[in-house]
Amino acid sequence: MWSAVASSATADARHQRRHRLAAVIGDPVRHSLSPIIHNAAFVATDLDWVYVAFDVPAGRAGDALDAMRQLGIGGLSVTMPHKTEVARAVESRSDAVAVLDAANCVVARPDGLRGENTDGEGFLAGLAVDAGFDVADRRVLVIGAGGAARAVVYAVAGAGAASICVHNRSAERAQAAAALAGTRGCVVDLVDLGQYDLIVNATPVGMAGPLAATMPCATDELHSSQLLVDLIYQPTETLWVRTARARGVEAYNGVSMLVGQAAVAFEHWTGLAAPVQAMTSAVRAELIRQSTS
Repeated sequence: MWSAVASSATADARHQRRHRLAAVIGDPVRHSLSPIIHNAAFVATDLDWVYVAFDVPAGRAGDALDAMRQLGIGGLSVTMPHKTEVARAVESRSDAVAVLDAANCVVARPDGLRGENTDGEGFLAGLAVDAGFDVADRRVLVIGAGGAARAVVYAVAGAGAASICVHNRSAERAQAAAALAGTRGCVVDLVDLGQYDLIVNATPVGMAGPLAATMPCATDELHSSQLLVDLIYQPTETLWVRTARARGVEAYNGVSMLVGQAAVAFEHWTGLAAPVQAMTSAVRAELIRQSTS
């Protein structure tokens, strides 16, 4: 599953020294865990690649793409605020990028730069790894309507979810996100929460800092046959996840999606199967280090 985009590279290709650079661009970007994840992957696969973070001011993503073309950079990860600008500036784009108008990954190809959006695929892979969960024919609630929420809605719709409901403070944004699921999409209030098979928090509610003591929805109606995923990964256990688990609800944080989207990007760039275990171990160790420092 993780290696769906990997080619059948030979063992010789795996050990070939290529001296390549990959990077993440964003503003700000110093907090990014991507260098930890990808450098662990390059070490595990014995690739002579290095991954760095570049602060690129808003509105200058096009310059970063030009540098990628001129310098032969092997791959770019893209974070806020550049995802839409990059989606519109590459030579080609995946269907997900075209629909979402956002690219979080750029692949260097002979015919030019290709934009990819690996968030949705990473989310689905994380569900499978964490919980062995298949969204086909399931009822899904997504809380939030930003970029991550939209990627999740699009992905679970493509994977055959029976219904995808969206809740957001802005009804207009909720409607736009739900529309990505076609006739299976709907906008809802946070009531009758027990009816959903999967509930996803794609908002910052519960994130470390002022929002740490808040939850995206109440947990009173939740029950043990449901699955919760909080896309937040710092803290590694939000109040929402902790409270749900105390009620016997299976709940996970966003680490698997973070690693999953990076794994798909790695495979696009290198043609090799991503070393998911090494990537996961590296980022978990870093999160523990940050939480205790």
